[in-house]
Amino acid sequence: MYNYYIMPFYADERGFYMLKNISPVLSPELLKILMEMGHGDEIVIGDGNFPAASIAQRLVRLDGHGVPEILSAILDLMPLDTYVECPVALMDNGSDGERPPIWSEYENIVKSKEGDKKFELVERFAFYERAKKAYCVVASGETAIYANIILKKGVVQ
Repeated sequence: MYNYYIMPFYADERGFYMLKNISPVLSPELLKILMEMGHGDEIVIGDGNFPAASIAQRLVRLDGHGVPEILSAILDLMPLDTYVECPVALMDNGSDGERPPIWSEYENIVKSKEGDKKFELVERFAFYERAKKAYCVVASGETAIYANIILKKGVVQ
């Protein structure tokens, strides 16, 4: 089992980061993991209540960041799978019609980065089981409830 922890990005004396066009939200460990992931591998971004440490095969901690900014930074680099109906999964809150407000934010981010993609709702305990099989779990500092999301990696075209 591998545990990855966030390391800060260091800026030079001018305040510039050492690489261009990579969000400082993404730690070196997470960049490495995104490169290692293959087509069909999944990555979980968990909210602050998600049991990331007990579920993850590979854990990256980004406690100071919310899920939307992590999602946006990941989708700047990683394509979603186009060979499945729903490359994005959300933990179902079990409420008919009562959607967590953050889900709309996710839909907007995904649409802006990847176009129209379908999202599936996964029952809470089924989500945990699926997360155990994910290539990586990112633990965030997100305070919204039911803010957990799974992304299936696609092919760079």
